[in-house]
Amino acid sequence: MKIVQKFGGTSVADISKIRSAATRVKSEVEKGNQVIVVVSAMAGVTNQLISYCQEFSSNHNMREYDVVVSAGEQITSGLMSIALQDLNISSVSLLGWQIPIFTNDAHAKALINSIDNAKILKHLDKGEVVVVPGFQGVTKNREIVTLGRGGSDITAVALAVSVDADYCDIYTDVDGVYTSDPRIVKKAKKIDKITYEEMLEMASLGAKVLQTRSVELAMKFDIPLRVLSSFSDGPGTLICSEEEVVEKEVVSGIAHSMDEAKITLVSVEDRPGIAASIFHTLSEYNINVDMIVQNVSEDGSTDLTFTVSKHELLSAKDAVENNKEIKWRKLLIDDDVSKVSVVGVGMKSHAGVAMTMFKALAEKNINIEVISTSEIKVSVLIKANFTQDAIVCLHEAFGLDQVEDSSQ
Repeated sequence: MKIVQKFGGTSVADISKIRSAATRVKSEVEKGNQVIVVVSAMAGVTNQLISYCQEFSSNHNMREYDVVVSAGEQITSGLMSIALQDLNISSVSLLGWQIPIFTNDAHAKALINSIDNAKILKHLDKGEVVVVPGFQGVTKNREIVTLGRGGSDITAVALAVSVDADYCDIYTDVDGVYTSDPRIVKKAKKIDKITYEEMLEMASLGAKVLQTRSVELAMKFDIPLRVLSSFSDGPGTLICSEEEVVEKEVVSGIAHSMDEAKITLVSVEDRPGIAASIFHTLSEYNINVDMIVQNVSEDGSTDLTFTVSKHELLSAKDAVENNKEIKWRKLLIDDDVSKVSVVGVGMKSHAGVAMTMFKALAEKNINIEVISTSEIKVSVLIKANFTQDAIVCLHEAFGLDQVEDSSQ
């Protein structure tokens, strides 16, 4: 089998952890598997490199930024290869430009266009482990670029697609995907199997286990993902197609995000094209808009509310204020909010999920400010100080507290 093993920053945080990760790679090699290893920077290194850039200028050149921050993964890849060689495992490190992993020109948030797998396959056929630094690629003009935060997950899945791997294993500091954040919900339980769709929703809604784009890529090419612990043995969580999940829960998990900010434009003229103008301006500023609510008043005006990430709040405010085509009476901003979501493919065939959610929140006197839905999720925006209460009560309301008795 061909396997891609990706180790996150906490899994390679120091020399002893890199050595421990290398032993996991060795065990797969000894089973006769061909292995590609993708590594993140050692824990804290990327943040340190970013801070160096920011000390010079908050508006630093993004080309040079990519040169700096990509160094963290490069260091880890070399150390991992040395660790494997020390265990008598033949290995070679290949940087993004050496493979090459071709991307577009968007520095700090590049998208992978293609991967030339010839060099990787050549080393695999020679019985060598190929160690690749995650998070980085190269443009057609041979400029080094990075893929954005969490980009090592994307590198791992993209490589798995390129070589037609049987599995892509994501090693981290947790032993799988849970029904909710176990730091908040003491009765949260590990999920054995979850669909790509559910994981994609949970990742986009605040679950930190996997990067959203990596799940999208795995779903598109049907690459099975396994989330495993670097520090303990166990089956982890398998992320796979819906057909492979026999018993589909109505709700599989509760996700939350504290990175939310709400903007409301009060008394906007209600005429065709206004919303298009507002959101066109936001897209020009590369701002992602999430939840949207529009309320039409009897006087012919409308209130338009939408949410963005907190770190994009000021840019969003500037974008709206610089749009001279629209006028409003008041602009309201609230960054003291959070988003809580229930997710499950079982919603496709079961009614009453929204009712159960709203009733549970009402019983805790938690007011809902904005609602958004999809086929397999319902999200609400609430005041940030109610986040923990909301998660706990919803976890109970949907029966996720009922831990199965494994002895049966």
